[in-house]
Formats: sequence, C-alpha cells, structure tokens
Amino acid sequence: MEFKAVTLYATVMVIVVSLTYERGSALPWNKKALRTAGEINKEGPWIGLVTVYPPEEATFMSTKVLKPHPKYPLLDFSAGRRFRIGTIYGKKVIYIRCGVGMWNAGVTTQMMSDLFNIVGVVHFGIAGNANNSLSIGDVTVPKYVAHTGIWEWLKLQDTEEAVSVGRLLIGDYNVPQVKKINRLGKISYQPEEFYSESGKPNVPKNLLWAKTSSQWFELARKFEGIKLSSCLNSTFCLPRAAKMVVGLRASTANIFIDNGPYREFLFKHFQVASVDEESAAVVLTCLSNKLNVIVFRGMSDLAGSQQGENPIAIFGPLAARNVVKATLEFIKRLPKSALVT
Repeated sequence: MEFKAVTLYATVMVIVVSLTYERGSALPWNKKALRTAGEINKEGPWIGLVTVYPPEEATFMSTKVLKPHPKYPLLDFSAGRRFRIGTIYGKKVIYIRCGVGMWNAGVTTQMMSDLFNIVGVVHFGIAGNANNSLSIGDVTVPKYVAHTGIWEWLKLQDTEEAVSVGRLLIGDYNVPQVKKINRLGKISYQPEEFYSESGKPNVPKNLLWAKTSSQWFELARKFEGIKLSSCLNSTFCLPRAAKMVVGLRASTANIFIDNGPYREFLFKHFQVASVDEESAAVVLTCLSNKLNVIVFRGMSDLAGSQQGENPIAIFGPLAARNVVKATLEFIKRLPKSALVT
C-alpha cells in the first residue's frame, strides 16, 4: 500500500508539472484545456475560491451569485479537477471544490496557482468547534493556522527532538487514573518544514503558525458584525445569535475530530478555536507561492464535546449557509485595487 501511495503521488505531481511548466510535452488530452487556460489568463487576474466537499458546494451554488463565463464556464483537467470560471459581484473568480484532506487541498491549490493568473485564494468550509466561547453556527476567520498532524509517536522514555512544539502523554487519559503510564507512550508534535519563493532553494524553515494575508484579514475585520442565520428552519433556532469572529487560531490535520478530551488538549496546548482537515494546506501552499490567502470556517459541530452523536448532519447546512454568506461578503467588499498581481 505504501508503494502504491507513493506511486500515485508521483504520478499526479508529474501530471501537474507537465501541465504547467512543459506545455509542449503535456499529455495530448490536456492540450485543449491548456490553451483554454491561456485564454482565461488573458482576462485575469482572478480570485481563487476553494471549498471542500459537496454540501458546501451545493450551498454556495444555490446562491446563484456565480455568473458563468460566457465562453469558458467550466474547465476540466485529467487530474480529475473541475474549475468553474465566472464573476461574483463583478469580480472575476475561479472556483473549485478540492475534496477532503490536506493532500487534496494542497494539490488543488497548487494546480490553481500554476494554471491560472490569480491574486490569491479565499478558502471556505465548515469545521469543528474547539473553543467553548464559540457556538455552532458561528463563523471564524483565523489569523493563524497550524498543521497539527506531524507527529513523532514515541515510547514514554524517548527523548523528544528540540523542535518539538507540543506533547501528548497518552497515560494522562487512562481510565481509571491509577497510574499515568500507558504502553502507547507519547506523541511529540513537530512543526511544518516550510519552503517558499522568498527562502533559499531546498532549504526549509520550521513553521508552526502560518499567518493569513494581513490586508485581506483586516478587510474581514471590517464586517465582523455581519448578521448570520441562527435558525435551521422556521421552527428550530439556536439559543443565541450566530456571530463571525476574526483573529483566532485554527488547527488542521488529516483527522476528523469527534473526541472531547483531544479537543480539550488542542485548545489547551495550541489555543485553537476550530479544527478541520484542509485549511493549513491551502494557506501554506499560498504562502509558498506568495499569494494572498484568507480562511472562513463555519462551526458545524463540537468536535466531540457533545453528548451523544456528532450533530454535523443536523447543523452542517446551517454552518455552510453562514460561511458562504461571510465569504460572499468578503468578495463583495474586496476592492478592485486588490485585484492586481
């Protein structure tokens, strides 16, 4: 399985490189798409929009604010990605649904960066709530995003590396808590190895907190008081009004978190407000390519602190509706002066 995974990754990256850098040697069935991308780029620059999975896309498309390009409304590539080209409130946008997980999010964002003339990426979706000061239905716009899924799983007596940014002692969660010793040992959290255009070639730097773009972030702060929906339908409403909160932290890993103690651990040690599976990949990819980036996430569940089943199936549509509204407000307010590469 490991060999197959590596082979698949290598194959996709070869396709991406062949599509973007060696156009003369592109696979035959992509040449038409590449020519079309070239024509689209003549009309740029564009704003990139990246969401994650079908329910979020359905909510976004139901607003009907995306006006398709009259000649090139869709662009498909052999890597299985469909780009939608058009305008929102007169702003030129290229939209794509990346799929769940960091690999999907990172590869899709890199494809968008390589293929199109974009000024940056607006990433939106739903997420788990890791902060008790937030509620389901709220929207968070994080200033910092961390990849908290790079681990060293160690024996209890093992020495951690100097770059470790956090430690989870599994024995602390024994039940009953007679001894704080567990054969599963401990988890040491590691920073991302970050490569960028502004750094030295082939020399990464350790990075835990990836910062979103300051100008875009400050624009979102200006409408922090936006009115969001607090009702699922005409008969069921949340106990308090949903709100948008700007400036918190977000955690990303290839893990769907529905575990109260682990949620508490992430909040205590990393002070994160939300947990998801894509944001850090989008942000890190944009920063590597010197692109603007901002993240909007709607709180759909309590990441395991609730009693009983995870309520994402119930509240996911409300979270999606609110995060789409906040995202569209950002696009509406983005000045044309910001749409210059």
